[in-house]
Amino acid sequence: METLRFQVVGEAFKKKPLEVKAPSERPYEYFGRKVFNREKMYKYLPKDVYEQMVDVIDNGARLDRHVADHVAAGMMQWAKEQGATHYTHWFQPLTEGTAEKHDSFIEHDGKGGMIEEFSGKLLVQQEPDASSFPSGGIRSTFEARGYSAWDPTSPVFIIDDTLCIPTVFISYSGEALDYKAPLLRALKAVNVAATEVCHYFDPAVKKVTSNLGWEQEYFLVDEGLYAARPDLLLTGRTLMGHDSAKNQQMDDHYFGSIPERVAAFMRDMEIQALELGIPCKTRHNEVAPNQFEVAPIFEDTNLAVDHNMLLMSIMKRVARKHGFRVLLHEKPFAGINGSGKHNNWSLSTDTGVLLHAPGKTPEQNLRFATFIVETLMGVYRHNGLLKASIMSATNAHRLGANEAPPAIISSFLGKQLTELLDHIEKADKDNIFTMDGKQGMKMDIPEIPELLIDNTDRNRTSPFAFTGNRFEFRAVGSEANCASAMIALNSAVAEALFSFKKRVDELIPEYAKKYEGTGHSGVFHAIIDVLREDIKTCKPIRFDGNGYSDEWVEEAERRGLDVEKSCPVIFERYLDPESIQMFESLGVMTKKELEARNEVKWETYTKKIQIEARVLGDLSMNHIIPVATRYQSQLLTNVGNMSLVFDIDTAHKLSTRNKKIIEEIAERISTIEQMVEELVAARREANKIVDEHQKAIAYHDNVEPKLDDIRYQIDKLELIVDDSLWPLPKYRELLFIR
Repeated sequence: METLRFQVVGEAFKKKPLEVKAPSERPYEYFGRKVFNREKMYKYLPKDVYEQMVDVIDNGARLDRHVADHVAAGMMQWAKEQGATHYTHWFQPLTEGTAEKHDSFIEHDGKGGMIEEFSGKLLVQQEPDASSFPSGGIRSTFEARGYSAWDPTSPVFIIDDTLCIPTVFISYSGEALDYKAPLLRALKAVNVAATEVCHYFDPAVKKVTSNLGWEQEYFLVDEGLYAARPDLLLTGRTLMGHDSAKNQQMDDHYFGSIPERVAAFMRDMEIQALELGIPCKTRHNEVAPNQFEVAPIFEDTNLAVDHNMLLMSIMKRVARKHGFRVLLHEKPFAGINGSGKHNNWSLSTDTGVLLHAPGKTPEQNLRFATFIVETLMGVYRHNGLLKASIMSATNAHRLGANEAPPAIISSFLGKQLTELLDHIEKADKDNIFTMDGKQGMKMDIPEIPELLIDNTDRNRTSPFAFTGNRFEFRAVGSEANCASAMIALNSAVAEALFSFKKRVDELIPEYAKKYEGTGHSGVFHAIIDVLREDIKTCKPIRFDGNGYSDEWVEEAERRGLDVEKSCPVIFERYLDPESIQMFESLGVMTKKELEARNEVKWETYTKKIQIEARVLGDLSMNHIIPVATRYQSQLLTNVGNMSLVFDIDTAHKLSTRNKKIIEEIAERISTIEQMVEELVAARREANKIVDEHQKAIAYHDNVEPKLDDIRYQIDKLELIVDDSLWPLPKYRELLFIR
């Protein structure tokens, strides 16, 4: 009889690409069609209201309530023309996802009928139930009130029939219960700090913006195969499954031809994303089979975070339409590459990119070096915190495996930038900048033009690599909210810049007198001396070698870098005195908010491992062992029948192999049963612990390791049990889209 596995595998292989009707216009013509952007604001708002909104968005001016009423009226007019009937405050709670409650525009007209209405009050503020979202104890179950408040710097958009309004989410007592509120505070801090430092070089600079370009990696699997794998369905990853004979070892999937069904999905996804103002730029096959990537053009960090959260939602919806499921888990399959979300981060002003080099003048080069070094200072001082910002139960499987960076934060700069910093540290102040730009490389092939080579190479093992005009924070996980990493990074850089300016300002009066009449600027010398001090201080974070080597772990520990690998312990870095001091001094988060967030992190970690343990126990006892026992019974019958047909010696020879398999199955079944009992016992002991921190540590130390032990036994059974009996789709079936 044909098993469910063979039915779903057969259906998966028969599926054809879904035809996608592309808009008749070019992409730039429908880009932002479903977004209330500046073009729409100019059309639907009174001129003075439009100008006030621009001032709010560009300069952080305060938004008056009467202005909100005009904006709401213009928004509703536009939304109705687009077919919208509802609106929602769209926010990002501490669940790693987004949340929304839809309300219709209709209200009583006082005459027994209905009218459509949308006021500034409804636009600016709503009251979702704060006790039903993770709060780390800030909100008790009986304390339900919380507020969502409009973020005018991120434009509203329409999904289906609903006007979506990006908002922050705070408690009744004012604490942030989301990612957006502290992110906006961190971006404000780095703007103020960086602008003040920029004024040493260019007093005309008005604003510094943090920019982000994320690279979203993901897996696709056929929906039928996904549904036949309870572990994928409930945990996002395969808790068992032996390697496919062929996976990524041939390197033939990376940048290869995109399968037709996947290409159709990508086209559909990109059309919807572009209509929502998400500037999708790149798509390609990734290294592992069934793994792909989408990446946009750089944007303001706040908007980029919103767009990434929105795109992940779009991906899931569109994938189901095409008969796929998107896997955003960082390590859905063992033995092949996991998925990251590389965060390309930079700073720019209204006059240019701060991390772009070389400049045309010594002042521009000094500014470049200053922002490079102070970024490294922030990363060095808070390398443990930055690791905590990207750590999770799911990302822990990926870090250090295959192409993922190790769980030690270091920064790769490349030969030329390293030489530049070494030169600044040691050279004469009057001859300090020697960095070249892109160099030509001739390939001695007449048909190929000269290539421009970047002044830095790339190092895939570096978690925080400089890649030309930006740093690439490679350690961020694929299903994470980018805001977590961006809050920590921008805060760390802001603190470093404030410290830099304070120390330079303290030296300027002394140096102005010292160099008076010499033609040398006291400011220039003060900057150089502080810069030299910081170059020496942050040198331990600079590493251009192989981050995967055992020697690097030992070396990193000698340098004083955080080498901890336990996820629950790494979260403790949020509560280090220096972390609390930084966040509070910048106004990003209070100690109470940090403690609450850590409670959420520890509880989330525990629940994820708890779910995995329960699923694996169920699959072991109710799927794998019964199938293995059935096959064992078939072999026993075969051995018995041998003795009826052949003489004793011949029967013994013919059944020897089967007897060995029967014995191996018996041993592995017995081992699995014992291990599952131990797993359940370990869970029960951990569940008795009241403190969330200690419970998470118990789950990490005593429960999680048992999952791999059980998996090993099951994967060995998969190799010997009759293929026609095995109940779950195998890796060779999951990993190759036809």
